[in-house]
Amino acid sequence: MFFEAYQYDLRVLTEDGNEIMSHSCVVGIKSPVLRAMLEEAKVHGGIRHILIPGVPSEAVHVFIRFLYSSRFEQYQMKRYVLHLLVLSHVFSVPSLKRVCINQLETSLLSPENVVDILQLARLCDAPRLSLVCTRMIIGDFKAITQTEGWRVMRQANPSLEQELLESLVEEDTKRQERARRLEENKVYLQLHEAMEALIHICRDGCRTIGPRDQTLKSSQAVCRFPACKGIELLLRHFSACKMRVPGGCANCKRIWQLLELHSRMCSAPETCHVPLCRHFKEKMQHLSRKEEAKWNLLVSKVLESKATTSSISERRKFPSLKT
Repeated sequence: MFFEAYQYDLRVLTEDGNEIMSHSCVVGIKSPVLRAMLEEAKVHGGIRHILIPGVPSEAVHVFIRFLYSSRFEQYQMKRYVLHLLVLSHVFSVPSLKRVCINQLETSLLSPENVVDILQLARLCDAPRLSLVCTRMIIGDFKAITQTEGWRVMRQANPSLEQELLESLVEEDTKRQERARRLEENKVYLQLHEAMEALIHICRDGCRTIGPRDQTLKSSQAVCRFPACKGIELLLRHFSACKMRVPGGCANCKRIWQLLELHSRMCSAPETCHVPLCRHFKEKMQHLSRKEEAKWNLLVSKVLESKATTSSISERRKFPSLKT
């Protein structure tokens, strides 16, 4: 129907003088803007005439064909996607607009055109496409600032350049904050593993250290506590170190802090096998509010790190099912 233009009643004129024979009933149904134009169009010999200026006639041809069948040729879409995005916005054809945005997001964006497409996406009220473009610019900022599109944008739209620079700084700050949190969580997770290894050694014994008040049973099984070896070395040093001045020995200070942290996390000090657990429980009663708050925060972070890691592991092990 479109290609043969059988019994057409509409001529769509383009800026370069070409004409596309169409049917007003089809065009009017697909676009409310075109329907309003048809109501005011000039009629000559029973044929309405409307003008679609500002874009190549080939792009208008693809646009009108899409109104008929929602179809297009990929090479045409690749060549005229920006014109089609404008036409879909101006003439309120949301189905074509979705196609154009999807084509741009999935295959047609590049460092050379992303700045132009970002500006067009904002003019055409395409927020998701605008976000995709912004992320691409931030992700490859150095290369994109060397393109012609960036140089033109700097002169024509300096406020957008400033906005993108601010977005770059904000993203870099977020990236640094994420890295800091990951490193911080790593430390808290190591502390949690140290607590597990400490309880394991004092309760069950491992390698060369026997359980408290019991004989060490030799075992060839591989220890499942990753921090066990390090805690074992610290405990052996602590038991033999002659430097008893507080803060005088770094290794002793470390194990002392680990023992105190354990006591904060221990819920059964009366039956606990870890040395000095009850001693530190009693010491808690004499700490200042500031010191107490610091220890409580540390304990919550250590417990939270293990819970977060377990949650991530479960999500990786059991991916969400798509319905």
